[in-house]
Amino acid sequence: MHGLRAKKVLGITVAAALCASVAAFAACETQAQAGGENQAYVVSVEQTENGYSVTYSDGRVEQLTSTAGKDGKDGEDGKDGSDLTIEDIYNTYVAETGSDMTLAQFIEQYLTISADDTGSSQISRSLLSSVSVYAEFVETTVVSGGFPGMGGITTSQIAQSGGSGVIYGIDDDYVYILTNYLVVYDSAADENKNGDSLIGREIYCYLYGSEFSPVLAGYDDEGYYEYDYGDTAISCEYIGGSMQYDLAVLRADKDDVFAINDGVKAVELADGYSVGEEVYAIGNAEAEGITATAGIVSVDSEYINLDIDENGQYESYRSIRFDAAIYHGNSGGGLFNSDGELIGITNAGADSNENICYAIPVSTVKGAADNIIYYATDGDESTEGVYAADSGLTVEGRNAKYSLDSTGIGSITEEIYVTSVESGSAADELGLTEGDRLTSIIINGTAHELSRAFDIDDIMLTVREGDELQFVYMRGGEQATTEKYAAADDQFLRAA
Repeated sequence: MHGLRAKKVLGITVAAALCASVAAFAACETQAQAGGENQAYVVSVEQTENGYSVTYSDGRVEQLTSTAGKDGKDGEDGKDGSDLTIEDIYNTYVAETGSDMTLAQFIEQYLTISADDTGSSQISRSLLSSVSVYAEFVETTVVSGGFPGMGGITTSQIAQSGGSGVIYGIDDDYVYILTNYLVVYDSAADENKNGDSLIGREIYCYLYGSEFSPVLAGYDDEGYYEYDYGDTAISCEYIGGSMQYDLAVLRADKDDVFAINDGVKAVELADGYSVGEEVYAIGNAEAEGITATAGIVSVDSEYINLDIDENGQYESYRSIRFDAAIYHGNSGGGLFNSDGELIGITNAGADSNENICYAIPVSTVKGAADNIIYYATDGDESTEGVYAADSGLTVEGRNAKYSLDSTGIGSITEEIYVTSVESGSAADELGLTEGDRLTSIIINGTAHELSRAFDIDDIMLTVREGDELQFVYMRGGEQATTEKYAAADDQFLRAA
């Protein structure tokens, strides 16, 4: 997509941190679930200072209070004249609406703490997992005549980019930081002078609250710009990444990180997300410090085109669309839900509208990040990046439909059909054929249900050599399961 933002290419910037609050989100049941077309249903239940405020679909707002206790007037609202309980509210709700929700579902769906308190606390927690990222590259440009290496007069100098990241994991020795590939990659870098690589020759990160804006501090022995990163800069090592997934993993010495702040946390990953869910984006907006913005998920999954290599060749990326504003420099930052869980890594936005923004979904993030770390630490120096198991299947989704679950949360599901099978592949040997409808993949005895065609790609990122796989499928109205096969080394394809 033309006009999509990526990293921030820096001049001299001044850091300024800004944090905005996010309100807690509570969805509602449909009228049909709530007991009839003409019957009012609960929109939300919010905890207040003196009890609970219940809002109905017809506009009524009821205050359920319990401030005086067992012997007080307000306490009479509670069961047996005692203080009001969650169970009392639930029983009243069921009696008035006819809902068949369980108590656990009711609490998860409707009971939210005061919006201001929840939003502020979850953002505060997420900031412990958020970092800003800076990378340096040597670029060579032609001053006059010809081309580099062909007689033209050239000059080389340091280019610097700024982006964002999240702390993905922490072990005994290292802190692992996840960011976009485009943050630490520069297609214009001079490989011969940039360490034989297009990845940043130097990469630094800053923890929230200890940020510093790198400043030009003179020139080094080669005549390149030299930047002062300050005492709180943490040196990072690139351990692997993929342009195809637009993800990269850095690692920093744990002692270096904890010397700045020993309270940092790895992000918690969400199980999923849904359209309408409230989210907030945290990142190094305009490379001027980590900021937070709020919005909702607008589209759960769509494909956008990005030219990460900046060569005019656009590649397709599966993305979440959301409307929390992000800017140049937000690339690589976290997209969090109202529980403070990571649902995506922000990587693009429309220059003409800061509220049309995109993030890599959490299922892809987890599969690719774990994959990168696995191959970086497997003891084999020849493996680096992302490797996906290739089953030899080509599939497509059909008969997609949107529906609500028992708690009123909506999702799209589709039927996944095999359209072709590569001859001699694992799928071919297992007997799968065109027209089979796949329903799940079993890995080492654990079944992974398939609801969208792209689920297969995400699942294959989690497969390692030696894992045993089976496919569950429908053929002629009958369900069947293939034999097991062990994933072999030659079945793993390295992503670009």
